[in-house]
Amino acid sequence: MIRLRLPYHLRNLAGVGSEVELTVSGPVTQRAVLDELERRHPVLEGTIRDRSSRLRRPYVRFFACEEDLSNEDPDEPLPPEVADGREPYLVVGAMSGG
Repeated sequence: MIRLRLPYHLRNLAGVGSEVELTVSGPVTQRAVLDELERRHPVLEGTIRDRSSRLRRPYVRFFACEEDLSNEDPDEPLPPEVADGREPYLVVGAMSGG
């Protein structure tokens, strides 16, 4: 069971609580987790990743085990602590400006 935490606006859009639990078959990768999230909550499709390119949208960051995974290959396995549910996978809205 994968534990996924979403920012407030995406939780509100999907109508879910602070943490979403997902089951991913096969290797637990960023792509697999986000594919399953969008399959279960179609309203989120296009909010985290671009609909056509499937690339991370600007101002969205991914973290796990206190590491920024935003620029990692989406097909690389996530840390074992995330794959077995001990640690959450975080989707965070980034900010910019001054």
